[in-house]
Amino acid sequence: MRDLILLRHAHADAADAGQPDLDRPLSATGREEARAAGDWLREHGLLPDRVLCSPSARTRQTLAALGDIGGATATLEPAIYEASPGTLAALVDAQRDAECLLLVGHNPGLEQLAALMHSGQSGDYRGMPPGGIAVLRLPVDAAIEPGIAALTQFWWP
Repeated sequence: MRDLILLRHAHADAADAGQPDLDRPLSATGREEARAAGDWLREHGLLPDRVLCSPSARTRQTLAALGDIGGATATLEPAIYEASPGTLAALVDAQRDAECLLLVGHNPGLEQLAALMHSGQSGDYRGMPPGGIAVLRLPVDAAIEPGIAALTQFWWP
């Protein structure tokens, strides 16, 4: 079995006038949430061997605030930003050799991917809050498809 950890970025500040959405930073609350998420991952032994992160400021800052989560090198993946669950599924599927993959991204794509992989239906809203973590377990060599994974843990700050 292999694990897929989906981490939604923590709370971010609202955009300043003229500020691109990609540049929105974490809020003070978001920084605390991200640190708590890192603590939770360590407490549960969920240390990824590979990390894919959206290039937005808030996702990069969320990842940095996690602290030591096993030393996996993070790759910034532009396709994660504003991704559909199908795009995210393709990204995950290309990482089949990872035993534990952490994907740091955004809603609605992350919550729809979790629902699709677990129940086979993506729905419009499943309720993954900022800083929330969904851990999915799936067969080692299985292609990503609807209903392939078991949702083993769900946490939010």
